[in-house]
Amino acid sequence: MNRITSLFDIRYPLIQAGMIWCSGWKLASAVSNAGGLGLIGSGSMHPDLLREQVRKCKEATNNPFGVNIPLMYERNDEKFSILEAEGVNVIFTSAGNPAKWTQYLKDKGFTVVHVVANVKFALKCQDAGVDAIVAEGFEAGGHNGKEETTTMVLIPQIREMTDLPLIAAGGIASGRSMLAALVLGAEGVQVGSRFVATPESSAHSAFKQMILEAADGDTMLSLKRLGSVRLLKNKFYHEVRKLEDTGASAEELALLLGKGRAQKGMLEGDTVEGELEIGQVSGLIREMKPAGEIVEEIMKEFNEILDELTNLYFK
Repeated sequence: MNRITSLFDIRYPLIQAGMIWCSGWKLASAVSNAGGLGLIGSGSMHPDLLREQVRKCKEATNNPFGVNIPLMYERNDEKFSILEAEGVNVIFTSAGNPAKWTQYLKDKGFTVVHVVANVKFALKCQDAGVDAIVAEGFEAGGHNGKEETTTMVLIPQIREMTDLPLIAAGGIASGRSMLAALVLGAEGVQVGSRFVATPESSAHSAFKQMILEAADGDTMLSLKRLGSVRLLKNKFYHEVRKLEDTGASAEELALLLGKGRAQKGMLEGDTVEGELEIGQVSGLIREMKPAGEIVEEIMKEFNEILDELTNLYFK
């Protein structure tokens, strides 16, 4: 047991990221059943759909699970009320200032974790009173820090500045990378991209196939003027890049992005015109596997590599 497993009452200090369009009840319950902490990604859900997802997840697992709520979206107060009524007491907040909701949620009995990409917001989390921090390096998929600080640099920087329970995210998809994150000062890891390529993920099969075929360099951080996001390279990405290279304004980029672009790509499977959010680690994902099997493989490799390192002597 460590502070992360104790905080969430789970077997392994491994959290499945609450990813928009990819993390429904099937994925969250599968990870929770395997001993990690599954998260429902509510960013793409209206309140009624979130309630339905939570109830299905409760039917599929007796283990703890949580919900990720990006603070940049509307109707979050309704979502918080639903989670309180349904007895879900773990909330991961992201994409916003932790000071806005943390005390409100803590007063209602929630365990609150906030996702950050720099030391400044880690300290804001500490001041706000969160229970733990997810420190996400720029290798990660989806929305990302403009500073482009890598996980290997970010984790020790934040560890040096706060004693809060710390979860590493960004570029983690194996037991080897999990061990590296813990050596750097984290006490648990959050894994996103690896769980997209699973049968339980709600992502479209065409998107999953592109992940399996991705190589190093096939993702890039884009749309910094709107909100940095890491994308798989496709026709839409190249259109964004062309506009950015010519100095396009935020308004011009927003016009190209339009509405529903991520849904079109990740959920509906338009791999040409859709927005395909995934991390750099997709270059290491080679086959589709059930989420529970991935959890077990990560923990098995973690322990094997730990044993190997324990037996090494450097002179």
